Amino acid sequence: MTAETPQQVTFGLDTFGDVTAGPDGERLPAHQVIRDVVEQAVVADRVGVDHFSVGEHHRDDFAVSAPEVVLAAVASRTERISLGSAVTVLSSDDPVRVYERFATVDAVSGGRAEIQVGRGSFVESFPLFGFDLADYEVLFEEKLELLAQLRHEGTVTWTGTTRGPLTAQRVHPTTERGSIPIWVGVGGSPESVVRTARHGLPLMLAIIGGAPSRFRPYVELFGRAVRELHGPDAVVPPIGVHSPGFVAETDDEALELLYPHFKANRDRIGAERGWPPVTRGEYEREAASGALHVGSPETVARRIAETVRSLGVQRFDLKYANGTMPHEQLVTAIELYGTRVVPRVRELLAQ
Repeated sequence: MTAETPQQVTFGLDTFGDVTAGPDGERLPAHQVIRDVVEQAVVADRVGVDHFSVGEHHRDDFAVSAPEVVLAAVASRTERISLGSAVTVLSSDDPVRVYERFATVDAVSGGRAEIQVGRGSFVESFPLFGFDLADYEVLFEEKLELLAQLRHEGTVTWTGTTRGPLTAQRVHPTTERGSIPIWVGVGGSPESVVRTARHGLPLMLAIIGGAPSRFRPYVELFGRAVRELHGPDAVVPPIGVHSPGFVAETDDEALELLYPHFKANRDRIGAERGWPPVTRGEYEREAASGALHVGSPETVARRIAETVRSLGVQRFDLKYANGTMPHEQLVTAIELYGTRVVPRVRELLAQ
């Protein structure tokens, strides 16, 4: 099994390209939101953030349906930050095309691309691209197996039920470094954790509600599964956390700025899924001890350090975009995250 030895904790930012509001409070058109996402990534690179990831959706409240295109634009404007998807919906895509597109981003960026794949918590892409939701499990299982083989950039022979077979074929272009890192986004099912371990890929835990510490059993399961499947001396691939949040100068300011957008976004999705509306009390509990990392730089840094310590992970990605929050507020949050939160988390973790 090939895997990187976990190093010091790294820090990223995630966005789904949430459609934001303009100065008049009206939703901005998708083309402006996409341009703003590129600018946000440029700021993240400037202030020293390690990773910038863009999610894939196919609905009107998120502007990004082609993360690789956005990341290629970001690559031309940045110098050091790694660029990935959060996540690519692999079940409704083709693994060969996914790898080739990210290999192209890797070339444009000088070796800074990474892939995060998942089954997707939204299902609009399935009927859009002609896939049956009844095949939800097998689509991801087979396509992840193929993508895991493609990452070695050698000849691949593969047979499955979800696409045509490959016989001693290769993907093009190949990369200068010989492979692209592939993370698997997991929402918290043991089966998904074990599947990721079987392929020897890094694990990204999507923690969007409840205390992060409740995911500790999945971290432990991942380590056990890696050693059982690949041998007792196998190196456990890195584990990361993706969790929502927002940073402002003070706790009160952050909580007040975020709440209306967080509630509107969650309630809209909740109405589709049968969830009750979010109350202010639930919101404040999530901010105090749940998945929501929101507040002043000091508060957010302490919450992140607590999450990292409790889980023993090697990466933390903050989903900084939450509903229709204006671009200017997001840029301020990015600047505070890179210049004050991340350095403070490193200090806390070193103590």
